Amino acid sequence: MHGTRDPGGPPRLGYDSPMVIRQSAGILLFRRSGMADGGLEVLLGHPGGPFFAKRDEGHWSIPKGEPDDPHEDLLAVARREFAEEVGRPAPSAQPDGSPPIGLDTIVQKGGKLVHAWAIEGDLDPATAISNGFEMEWPPRSGRRQSFPEIDRVAWFAPDEARLRLKPTQIPFVDRLVEHLEARAGIRDGT
Repeated sequence: MHGTRDPGGPPRLGYDSPMVIRQSAGILLFRRSGMADGGLEVLLGHPGGPFFAKRDEGHWSIPKGEPDDPHEDLLAVARREFAEEVGRPAPSAQPDGSPPIGLDTIVQKGGKLVHAWAIEGDLDPATAISNGFEMEWPPRSGRRQSFPEIDRVAWFAPDEARLRLKPTQIPFVDRLVEHLEARAGIRDGT
């Protein structure tokens, strides 16, 4: 069945009509210190713009963005968006040369499917510079202002990251921790 149109009404979609799924892809950069507990930290970004200026816990995100084309490679999208939102490219591989760690997907509150990969690396938050966006601000003023897409990035230990992240993105941190713990167990022979 294909889309049909009622006279004077909007098109109706049949069961076999293609459905557009909103997607984005991102990189969860992580680092480890030499501390006994492993000192794992993840890099998160705080959304820019006036709506988030006074919001903190539950609003941070991994650097991510949407593909320009539905057939675009999602890891390539994640790398591009990381570079745009942080101002630095993500490492191409792990320090040992292995590929990025797949963190699977989550579904955000609005229904967007988010794909993520974790890569070990380091970045000085003071050097991060995000791309920007423009919007009318204040509302109905007729004036347009520019804002950074991400106004700051910071490193957080997993427990703190879980407090700062959008709740739907917390599984990315959990999956990274589980992956690293499993890998450490294999190395230790346990």
